[in-house]
Amino acid sequence: MTRYEPEDSFVTPRFSGVRTFMRLPHNRDLDNADAAVVGAPFDTGATFRVGARFGPEAIRSVSHLLRRHNPSLGVTLFDHLSVIDYGDVPVVPGYIEESYARIEEGLAPLHEAGVFPVVLGGDHSIALPELRAAARAHGPLALVQFDSHPDTWDAYFGMRHTHGTPFRRAVEEGLLDPSRSVQVGMRGSIYDERDWDDAREMGFDLVPTDEVRELGIPAVIERIRERVGEAKAYVSFDVDFVDPAYAPGTGTPEIGGFTSREAQELVRGLAGLEIVGCDVVEVAPAYDSPGQITALLAANIAHELLSLHALRKKSLG
Repeated sequence: MTRYEPEDSFVTPRFSGVRTFMRLPHNRDLDNADAAVVGAPFDTGATFRVGARFGPEAIRSVSHLLRRHNPSLGVTLFDHLSVIDYGDVPVVPGYIEESYARIEEGLAPLHEAGVFPVVLGGDHSIALPELRAAARAHGPLALVQFDSHPDTWDAYFGMRHTHGTPFRRAVEEGLLDPSRSVQVGMRGSIYDERDWDDAREMGFDLVPTDEVRELGIPAVIERIRERVGEAKAYVSFDVDFVDPAYAPGTGTPEIGGFTSREAQELVRGLAGLEIVGCDVVEVAPAYDSPGQITALLAANIAHELLSLHALRKKSLG
């Protein structure tokens, strides 16, 4: 069996070569892949600052800093995974429903082949076609969402599809099991108190940032794990979950958020859950600092999510 792993950075320097995630080979050989990094460069579902179409490119560029072993989880990724950079799924700028159809069809072969997708956004509207593709293969899923907004509005500007509506649509379409799903990190000013109540009435366990601070991260991790249980889960990580001091390059920043370290702790706490796919979304490089700290955060979160998959493969033998 052909196995795919990054270029050897002791042979060629990390700043050289074509920009793929972690210097992985760029191909579409799903027969020999356990996981695939996929870009979804669509951002015209955004309602404030756009620019996340350039997120996958930025994340891939800084990801060359990442290395094979995750010491916090105790796993060397490529001892257990063959991983490819699948490139980008097709999108149609400015046309959200057409892009949805193409993203879903672009991701469906990965789920059908049992390949774990790590999707780099793009704005959060891409979560709906991601979930459509995943649910086609796995049935209704538990959602673990790290975000400062629940993204369960019914409409925005009278439109049913924006980056503020994907999880309401996903529930309506039967893609998610809200009784197994949890949304963590909501904060900031909102239009109406029902912005959060709607998500709870749909069945989500919504844990605002204030409540996370009161409970503590270990308790929230346990709450997530109990909520998801044995269900197959999809993890969606919006970089605005993290405070703009650590992640300024995003479309709808909210102050009072989490540190990069706290984000890592929460994601690592998902170890052992049956995660069948994930994304990291809303990186807008035009608003990032000169040091690309938002893209660097996103690349590291993607690395943590790949590490979780490697750890599960390791535990299953």
